[in-house]
Amino acid sequence: MNILKHVWPGVLILLAFGLALEAAKRAGVPNLPGFVAPAAAVVGRPLTPVSYAGVARRTARRCAAGVYYC
Repeated sequence: MNILKHVWPGVLILLAFGLALEAAKRAGVPNLPGFVAPAAAVVGRPLTPVSYAGVARRTARRCAAGVYYC
């Protein structure tokens, strides 16, 4: 219980700082670090694991190597 009394103000300060950073980022303030980076994955390109072309390429390679019985 005694440790919680000492840690609680620090947790509140960090939470307030994080919320202030996110609010400033959403307001359009440039060059501020954020907690979440924007995603850059493009699904559907031929080399992505979930694209139809990627699955077909790996299946053909595994059939040729003898891993699957096609």
